[in-house]
Amino acid sequence: MAAAGAGWRRALLLVWVAAAGLAGAAHIKKAEAAGEEEEEPGLAEEPMRYLSSAELGAALRAVAEAAPAGTARLLSLGSSAEGRPLWALRLSAGLPEAEEAPLPGRPQVKLVANMHGDETLGRPLLLRLARRLLSDCLGHGGRENARGQDLNRSFPDQYGAAQPDPELVPEVRALVAWMRRHKFVLSGNIHGGSVVASYPYDDSPDHQETGIYSKSADDEVFRYLAKAYASNHPVMKTGTPNCPGEEEETFEDGITNGARWYDVQGGMQDYNYVWADCFEITLELSCCKYPPVSQLQQEWENNEESLLTFIEKAHMGVKGFVRDSVTRSGLENATITVAGIAHNITAGCFGDYHRLLVPGTYNVTATVMGYMPMNVDNIEVKEGDATVVDFSLQPTVAVPVPDPTQAVRTSPPATATNATSTAKTEKPTASHQPVQPEDFRHHHFPDMEIFLRRYANEYPNITRLYSVGKSVEQRELYVMEISDSPGIHEAGEPEFKYIGNMHGNEVVGRELLLNLIEYLCKNFGTDPEVTSLVLNTRIHIMPSMNPDGYERSREGDRSSTIGRNNSNNYDLNRNFPDQFFQVTDPQQPETAAVMTWLKLHPFVLSANLHGGSLVVNYPYDDDEQAIATYSKSPDDAVFQQIALSYSKENTQMYQGHPCKDMYADEYFPHGITNGAHWYNVPGGMQDWNYLNTNCFEVTIELGCVKYPKAEELPRYWEQNHRSLLQFIKQVHRGVSGFVLDATDGRGILNATISVADLDHPVTTYKSGDYWRLLTQGDYKITASARGYKPVTKAVTVGEHDAIQVNFTLAQRNSKAEEGKAPVINTPDTSDPVAREFEALIKDLSAENGLESLMLTSSGDVSPYRYRPYKDLSEFLRGLYLNYPQITNLSSLGQSVEVRHIWSLEISNKPNQSEPEEPKIRFVAGIHGNAPVGTELLLALAEFLCMNYKKNAAITKLIDRTRIVIVPSLNPDGRETAQERDCTSKIGRTNARGKDLDLDFTSNSSQYHGVKEPETKAIIENLILQQDFSLSVALDGGSLLVTYPYDKPVQTVENKETLRYLASLYANNHPTMHLGQPGCPNKSDENIPGGVIRGAEWHSHPGSMKDFSVAFGHCPEITVYTGCCYFPSAGQLPTLWTENKKSLLGMLVEVHKGVHGVVQDKSGKPVSHAVVVLNEGVKVYTKEGGHFHVLLAPGYHNINAIAEGYRQQHVQVLVRHDAASFVRIEFDLNNKIFGLPRVLVVTVAGATMSALALTACIIWCVCSIKSNRHKDGFHRLRQHHDDYEDEIRMMSTGSKKSLLSHEFQDETDTEEETLYSSKH
Repeated sequence: MAAAGAGWRRALLLVWVAAAGLAGAAHIKKAEAAGEEEEEPGLAEEPMRYLSSAELGAALRAVAEAAPAGTARLLSLGSSAEGRPLWALRLSAGLPEAEEAPLPGRPQVKLVANMHGDETLGRPLLLRLARRLLSDCLGHGGRENARGQDLNRSFPDQYGAAQPDPELVPEVRALVAWMRRHKFVLSGNIHGGSVVASYPYDDSPDHQETGIYSKSADDEVFRYLAKAYASNHPVMKTGTPNCPGEEEETFEDGITNGARWYDVQGGMQDYNYVWADCFEITLELSCCKYPPVSQLQQEWENNEESLLTFIEKAHMGVKGFVRDSVTRSGLENATITVAGIAHNITAGCFGDYHRLLVPGTYNVTATVMGYMPMNVDNIEVKEGDATVVDFSLQPTVAVPVPDPTQAVRTSPPATATNATSTAKTEKPTASHQPVQPEDFRHHHFPDMEIFLRRYANEYPNITRLYSVGKSVEQRELYVMEISDSPGIHEAGEPEFKYIGNMHGNEVVGRELLLNLIEYLCKNFGTDPEVTSLVLNTRIHIMPSMNPDGYERSREGDRSSTIGRNNSNNYDLNRNFPDQFFQVTDPQQPETAAVMTWLKLHPFVLSANLHGGSLVVNYPYDDDEQAIATYSKSPDDAVFQQIALSYSKENTQMYQGHPCKDMYADEYFPHGITNGAHWYNVPGGMQDWNYLNTNCFEVTIELGCVKYPKAEELPRYWEQNHRSLLQFIKQVHRGVSGFVLDATDGRGILNATISVADLDHPVTTYKSGDYWRLLTQGDYKITASARGYKPVTKAVTVGEHDAIQVNFTLAQRNSKAEEGKAPVINTPDTSDPVAREFEALIKDLSAENGLESLMLTSSGDVSPYRYRPYKDLSEFLRGLYLNYPQITNLSSLGQSVEVRHIWSLEISNKPNQSEPEEPKIRFVAGIHGNAPVGTELLLALAEFLCMNYKKNAAITKLIDRTRIVIVPSLNPDGRETAQERDCTSKIGRTNARGKDLDLDFTSNSSQYHGVKEPETKAIIENLILQQDFSLSVALDGGSLLVTYPYDKPVQTVENKETLRYLASLYANNHPTMHLGQPGCPNKSDENIPGGVIRGAEWHSHPGSMKDFSVAFGHCPEITVYTGCCYFPSAGQLPTLWTENKKSLLGMLVEVHKGVHGVVQDKSGKPVSHAVVVLNEGVKVYTKEGGHFHVLLAPGYHNINAIAEGYRQQHVQVLVRHDAASFVRIEFDLNNKIFGLPRVLVVTVAGATMSALALTACIIWCVCSIKSNRHKDGFHRLRQHHDDYEDEIRMMSTGSKKSLLSHEFQDETDTEEETLYSSKH
């Protein structure tokens, strides 16, 4: 039994799938009752019997607990339709603590049983196998699932079968996710109903019921594996199972090709091979699907040796590591290609690979993006252990990445003229013959990848190879950029693109674009035409938009649809948003990637290369009636002109009779046609380009045969290469130029260029540059922008090159125009460090600025697991201890269950007040069941710390920003939430069942009332500090950004700015800005731009962001990172990659808007002054009179108010790439009580004089009284009446006088009363 001992060199996973199906079998109780002996603890063998789901779980736990340390791990992959766990037992020596952590260099084998609930034999066999392996180590009714679905018909199928509803097969979803997380090498799927080993493919393109041998590229390997099992099985090896009712059925050597036996669409073994790099066979072990208990021991004896032998085959073939030759680090996802076998595998996360091969001699190549491929020839594979072949790949000469700290200076022209033409391109002359391509063959993906890397490496000065995303099967969507400044948008230079192979089986465009890359590279600098194009155009070439479909297509295909669609079986040219119809198909990753790509570049002209006819097709592609009729766009004349530029250079196309043998009556005058006039195409890419970007796109059909033979490819190049070049030249037609600001000469982003009588405006790019394709003629062109006065010019467009027309726009509301306060937009440039930082922010705001920042940063902090509270606390403490110079860890308070709500500050002076610096906070975990945001913020914190003093840009950002990260606002809820639970509300609330996002009072008179301790801590110690400029909150449950308010309100102050901030996050996310979250049960939800006001999405009172705006005077946006509340940890790296750019973008954005200082005439700062923006939003000046507020680009009004000073008003222009500095000086207030100061002082002086006169009169009266008293009281009696009248008159007069000055002297009144009483 050498095989058993050797088993510990591999990782083995045993899986029990269909617990629901077994539970539904009627005779389970009888089977259980048949077992007479009780199960003994430990690993001792016992009579075999069937176990219920609960018993199986208990037995597996017992096996795992009794196993030697580090040899067994029991885990659940998910749940069945009825909630039963899908158990997996992981067996290997030295298993890590993490349940699914990989083991470098060790092949993984899996055995899966009970996929069909009524085929039960695999359940006890795998349990016995687990005990057997561990013992050696120690030295001693329900076929379908609970929802009626056959699990072995529910996997994605390579031959276009209809995809199952994933909601109906949670078991399949769990297995697919598991396979994607692990690099399995070998697998067996255990069934019952016959005795035979079946191998791929299980179905064929024709889906004939039986008899079709559907051969995979690794047919020899599969036959070898199947024989290894069958030859050790006493019944199977005979080839005659003699199953009741099928006694005549025979299988040579006990093995069969799946489709030859019978066609199975959607089977698991094919999915493993086609999509998961895993070689799987299906093992039918018994004629009886559910044998009686009495037969189980015999079945174990029949299969024991076969199982062990099969597992040992994971070590056959070739294995090794693919490493970086410089750093020696493993290269994950390196592609391993075997010459002559059209099936590649990829390396694991450590660069380790295992390629199963039968004995023989092979040539193997390892390739990976950014490295020179390496080929090893004549590798001898023998019986037994795999031949070890390691690859050490040399990094290619990298295209220099612009340092974001170094500004790329591209300036628009200094003066605006109307008559500057672009340089003309030249055709090749007779004296110079350009070098023609030599590489005419069909390039499968690895071959194409190597081709592209080769030319990017050989021509680094004019090329840049990049990817815009990945296909369903994770193939890169490569683009080759060809330009004299690769990687940089040069102001004034138009951008052009070609896209090929959108339909996978239409391959001519793919090969022509590879030929074009070769042609442009080889002829640059020697051929005048090519050199002019490359110098004056930024050309982007995507050879294959549907690489998955291509790999399924077949050479020689004339007109079929095999390979046309992507791997999810969707037509990509029916998958774009449409102007007339709602596209109901889910948006595919290829579509989303291309849409994002088109939004990032100012493309002017484009062609989409197809096959199946010979014609240039232009917009529109459909119409409102969905019938074949001419659907004219506003630029119909322009589209006809550019379409003709291509067809005129292709003689056969221009004749207009493309495919006489296929479509005899089809005729296209001059080889062009309106799309809808030919046939209706809703959801097409060319219309989306025209309607949603500045790009004019046509669709070019290159030939009647979709996948011609390779020997015909030179003819296609000969017919089309002049057309391809001529079409690129059309990007230089019409009008181009700059739109500039009259005040400083800087370009204006997103200014609108409108042409009279043509209802299709275009917009300017970041330097104010624009391009507008037009036919020859006279036009009136208007440039306009928010906050500027529009300018219209009359322009004459010539027949050839574009005319340059520049516009200089004056700002509205200037002092000269309306007598208002002047526009203040003066940066504080006295400090050279400040000037340097301003340049950095501008560079990071430019195209590819954030990408350059990420490329030049160091350290991989990609999250790979979720951290419970204890681990989170230790992680934050670790950051604080390792980076004490830039971090400060504190607790905002404690939760109901007395867990700390941690706050980590990152700054060059942590825990010190720096009022002149903007302060930003990132918060997450207000709902404990959505912990993705928590892990993203922990990754962000470590990323920033790791790059401090390592990356210049990040160092400067930390030095000039106060960053506060609060990763978990609801730690109690997080502790109860469950991973991979996408919809559960468990953990959403705190320990008292309170949703914290309903607990932030929206009334100022109430926020000191009784609250949850978490809410109270956040309010008092975070929000009411009132010194934050921006807050970003992360949540889950959709893919969008919301901005205040969450409560229904009539108006939203500063709505434009709040929406702008939300849009910045969404636009830096690869898919969020597309506005189609695609969440279950909301697949048709459409959120334009991925941004919406909270109340318009899910209205609720008491939200944190509403409180932040109302009482913290800080704008807050809420980012929903994904539809699933608690996705599996395996998705965290992807989520980090998707959100990293957006999070860094917020760090850059917080340095924009308006910052300034408020002071009096003497230069003394005025703290606590009120700064009112646009007559609505208020902020308060900090210590030193500093204030900072984020505002959308454009003009804004600012009013500054402080007690004792005269109110000040300024207007400021905010730009998209820099902060605007404002210095506000207060005068003393010239009004008192709303009256002029001079009048108030005069009245006050008169009043004081009157008071003095009155005081003199009173003194005189008192003196008279005193003298009369000396004469005795008898005189009072004698003259009682006279004195009384005198005293009364004096008293009355005194009161009138005092009251007239709003004062009253109570002393005099009391004295007079005394005298009266004495009478």
